[in-house]
Amino acid sequence: MNKAELVDHVSKKAELTKADAQKAVEAVFAGITATLKKGDDARFVGFGTFSVAKRAATTGRNPRTGEAIKIKASKNAKFKAGKELKEAVNK
Repeated sequence: MNKAELVDHVSKKAELTKADAQKAVEAVFAGITATLKKGDDARFVGFGTFSVAKRAATTGRNPRTGEAIKIKASKNAKFKAGKELKEAVNK
């Protein structure tokens, strides 16, 4: 499913126009993004939790030359599925 398909799904399920559904989907994404940007978790009981994972700086290797390269520390978004989502997927 991509964003356009999600907007169509929300439009049908919530009986909204596609324009209103798109605003709603974008608002949800913006809310999750803003929360993660602050370093907080976005928790949705039964669905899952979005959080920020910190990766430490490390040394890697260039696969072509074998030369050692430095990889900067970074933050990445992480998702952990909730109990109800796991059960729905495993049925």
